[in-house]
Amino acid sequence: MISYAIYKLIHVVGVMLVFLAAGGLVVAAMSVQASSGETIRKHAWWKKLAITHGAGLFLVLLGGFGLLARLEIQGDFPGWVWSKIGIWILIGAGLIPVVRKPNWSGALWWTTPLLGAAAALLAINKP
Repeated sequence: MISYAIYKLIHVVGVMLVFLAAGGLVVAAMSVQASSGETIRKHAWWKKLAITHGAGLFLVLLGGFGLLARLEIQGDFPGWVWSKIGIWILIGAGLIPVVRKPNWSGALWWTTPLLGAAAALLAINKP
């Protein structure tokens, strides 16, 4: 059986990977904006960023649901869990608008940390 501490480590590593990928995506989008004719999908780091983002989201889910199991939260989830799931869907989907409209990357730069802070507050306080 996997311990609470290991699930927490998995979750935190996933969070770090997602934020690393989001920051890299913003920088890549800004460099694409500066050079005309290039799309973000042709950027040298695109594949690494997409893989890091996906792997991070997977680890966030794996660790998060493992933590819920260790906290013995089953069946009907409390509101804070649903809120965290919604926040992580927004963070995960944040990749899409920046790929289609690189000039929106500035919004991702500010909203991702704010959403992350909201998710952390929900996890800490469990309102």
